[in-house]
Amino acid sequence: MRTENPERILRLNAVLDRTGLSPATLYRKVQVGTFPKQIRIALRCAGWRESEVNEWMRNPMFYQANDATR
Repeated sequence: MRTENPERILRLNAVLDRTGLSPATLYRKVQVGTFPKQIRIALRCAGWRESEVNEWMRNPMFYQANDATR
C-alpha cells in the first residue's frame, strides 16, 4: 500500500475556486512572483501543482515564488 500521495495538477477553475481570486488577479500575482507559476501539461494545457497552491494558501501575504526549486 502506498503511503505517499501523488502530486495533483489543478486547472484554472479549481485554483480560482480554492483561492477566491479573479483570473486577472491570479495572473497578475503569477507575473510579479507572488503566486506559483503554471506548469505546462500539454501543448495548449497548463495547471498548477496542488502543493504549491496549498503553500500559497497557508501564507498568501508573504508568499514569494522560488524558481530555483523547479
